[in-house]
Amino acid sequence: MRSDQMKSGLEKAPHRALFKAMGYTDEEIRRPLIGIVNSANEIIPGHIHLNNIVKAVKTGVSMAGGTPVEFSTIGICDGIAMNHEGMKYSLPSRELIADSVEVMARAHPFDGLVLVPNCDKIVPGMLMAALRINIPAIVISGGPMLAGRYQGKDVDLITVFEGIGKVKANLISKEELTSLEECACPGCGSCAGMFTANSMNCLTEALGLGLPGNGTIPAVYAARIRLAKTTGMKIMKLVEKGICPRDIATMEAFKNALTVDMALGCSTNTILHVPAIAHEAGISLNLDLLNKISDKTPHLCQLSPAGDHHLQDLNEAGGVPAVMAELNKKGLINRNALTVTGKTVKDNLKNVKVQDHTVIRKSNNPYHPEGGIAILRGNLAPDGAVVKQSAVASEMMRNKGKARVFDAEEQAVKAILGGKIEPGDVIVIRYEGPKGGPGMREMLTPTSAIAGMGLDKDVALITDGRFSGGTRGAAIGHISPEAAEGGLIALVKEGDLIEIDIPAKKLTLQVDQATLNKRKASWKRPALKIKNGYAYRYAQQVTSASTGAVFKEE
Repeated sequence: MRSDQMKSGLEKAPHRALFKAMGYTDEEIRRPLIGIVNSANEIIPGHIHLNNIVKAVKTGVSMAGGTPVEFSTIGICDGIAMNHEGMKYSLPSRELIADSVEVMARAHPFDGLVLVPNCDKIVPGMLMAALRINIPAIVISGGPMLAGRYQGKDVDLITVFEGIGKVKANLISKEELTSLEECACPGCGSCAGMFTANSMNCLTEALGLGLPGNGTIPAVYAARIRLAKTTGMKIMKLVEKGICPRDIATMEAFKNALTVDMALGCSTNTILHVPAIAHEAGISLNLDLLNKISDKTPHLCQLSPAGDHHLQDLNEAGGVPAVMAELNKKGLINRNALTVTGKTVKDNLKNVKVQDHTVIRKSNNPYHPEGGIAILRGNLAPDGAVVKQSAVASEMMRNKGKARVFDAEEQAVKAILGGKIEPGDVIVIRYEGPKGGPGMREMLTPTSAIAGMGLDKDVALITDGRFSGGTRGAAIGHISPEAAEGGLIALVKEGDLIEIDIPAKKLTLQVDQATLNKRKASWKRPALKIKNGYAYRYAQQVTSASTGAVFKEE
């Protein structure tokens, strides 16, 4: 056993003494030691209940003959960190989480790991660590939040964000917004729509590193506790068979995950995280591959914010396995890929059927013939930009408008809520990329304000920052190269014409090259916005959004 390095033999008597100081018996020490990575805290609704999930996992490990050893890692709530300096630390936390799990698992050679995340950067951070360390590992998330109910309709966190714009547009009262605030998030779990957390939990399942149900069983269901116990038992089988994450997360498995991504209409943040996770497995996923997969994958689900369904509806319709079974009818799923069940995708999908075709459409009757996400290129984004095309109004799929330029998110939000943005404008928010932000802030506040004010069919927004999975509308992010690296977005001026052609995958600044050359000659690289601490170090080490915003290798 790998753990013998810290517990077996005469010279490890002091090590065993330290285990015994914590109450471990000789029998527990002799068993395989399973690290349980717990990201529970009291600042994230999706993590407030993770101690209960971990307790169930530990029960499962013990039942199967292992010894669970719990340790913790950090987590940031993107919703609470939104629209202030805190969001500069959200994406950077992914690297801290991956590093902390790696450090713990290398310093203490566990025989296997059970990773217990739930929300935005915690899930990819733990997956990156699992592939980097490459010992038997399995993920069990805390599960999605139930949708709230307000005036007879399902609501969620995004309803509240968009409510701010509705108040500003005099569409609802402040009192109505307060009532909505009271009921939109009814309890624990990752926010109820197909936002980043739930996107990543579903893709973990599609990738093969989480058991069926990992992405969709609601946090408050007893089935979530049973799944956690099963996960604890299953890690023991993976240890016994020596099945490691890189045996599962192959190129074919990543293609399966991206295919499911396109069918579900997942968050654009997956285009940061999935390549970063693949990078840890030594696999390169370029943006052109994503477009190829999107071009042939039907968009089968319309979940919030793009539609009215929520994760509980997807769960009742059969969840990720049912989506994969429907995609398999078109030959879009690699059925030979191995999963943490110890079986192949083909085995897992036996007898799986869609239970509700109003939630998971038939592959021959999709919402859209192409996947939910598209990669755009052009002189504004030669290295790529990302849009959730499934959440864009048809009238905004092709659009040309005048640039309204802002060098920070706060400036743009002030203009939007102040009524300074007009139909036909293209809002440009720059110096918010991985390096320029630093930390590539999510832009949920401005996009929600646009939608709440009823401008999402008239106004586009482009940025070198990124968007929440809760964003809808013609919101194009991840523009690369970013402004802080001298990308063309840094040279855009107020009133310039910008053409967006999502079907043609084009994003073009309509300014002649001679003018751009003059602007480039006078451009100066701005100083880093944060000059000390982790964010300062992050800005110096991080790579482009087009490569997953991973750290430089050297």
